[in-house]
Amino acid sequence: MKSFSRVKPTAAAGLLAIPLLLSGCGIFGSQDAAQIDPPPADIESQMLQTADQANQTSSSGKTSKVNTNQATVYLKNEQGLLAPVSLNLPQGSKEGKLNQLMESLVQDGTYASVIPQGFQGVLPKGTQVTHVSVDKKQKLAVVEFTKPFNNYDVKDERKIMEAVTWTLTGSSDVQNVQLWVDGQKLNEMPVGHLPLSQPLNRTVGINLELTPGVNVSQTSPVTVYFASSTQSGVPYFVPVTRLVPAGEDSVKAALAQLMEGPVQGHGLQQVLTSNTTLEQVETAKDGVVTVSLKDDMFEPGEKVPAQLLQSLVLTVTENTPSDKVRIWMNGSKDVVGDDNQKYSEPVSRPEALNPIPI
Repeated sequence: MKSFSRVKPTAAAGLLAIPLLLSGCGIFGSQDAAQIDPPPADIESQMLQTADQANQTSSSGKTSKVNTNQATVYLKNEQGLLAPVSLNLPQGSKEGKLNQLMESLVQDGTYASVIPQGFQGVLPKGTQVTHVSVDKKQKLAVVEFTKPFNNYDVKDERKIMEAVTWTLTGSSDVQNVQLWVDGQKLNEMPVGHLPLSQPLNRTVGINLELTPGVNVSQTSPVTVYFASSTQSGVPYFVPVTRLVPAGEDSVKAALAQLMEGPVQGHGLQQVLTSNTTLEQVETAKDGVVTVSLKDDMFEPGEKVPAQLLQSLVLTVTENTPSDKVRIWMNGSKDVVGDDNQKYSEPVSRPEALNPIPI
């Protein structure tokens, strides 16, 4: 089984969730950057209260067997969006590694020197990680911070919840997260008072986009991977969560959102062309998900941008328990990316996301 281990900045129409050049001169070009405004408090509360009732749309990151010194954390980029970034951290025990992951989220913290330019942690400066413990039976991680954790701007409250949750649930042992500060379990966030009555998991979403007037109780979250790039032109994937009507097939709904493209002004780029249509999604008994697409932009035998294909793999595996995907295009069962990898054979979700050079 094949897997892709890194986003290739040289891919011609790259999209790491990226279909086309992320360098700003791609087919779709880049949008002006802007932060996603946090949802209204009543919507936040409703979403968090119903999250524990929603179907888990991912298998907690599918990151198994990650290199002992490499791990993926969720950092804020220059547009204010959270993005997975793989860092090289000192080797240690698994519990020690989870502590390291949390410490890497602290602004100007212990691991600031290994964070790529243009990214930063979301935890307030001076925050320390007292400990991270995991109940493997419940797949629950309990993380305790010191009091400086409370010294954040209210506009960062959701980002902190998301970054901590998505970083820890990247471990195969963790599906849910509980926050403590100075020996006390948090029942709500300390500044904006978002409720924490239930453990956090990936149903809270990341870089959440809400349609005005949406009834959260009648929706389910799906997460798709669009593209961005560093100032030096290195492309990377950015996950965005959207809400779709409850009861829809999560993979099909996610791919529909991927085809719809990113919201303008968020610094993200289109992943698929406007001509792309989804013909079929099938899951085999062995768990492999086959995605059949049609796009007249690509001629028979033509190599497809690798990062376009990689964005599909990430999006599919984020919204299904499977971590294996094959892609067929225009009826062809021989789909090769411009990285010379055959994506019409089962491809695994990468063990590390966005290994961006320092």
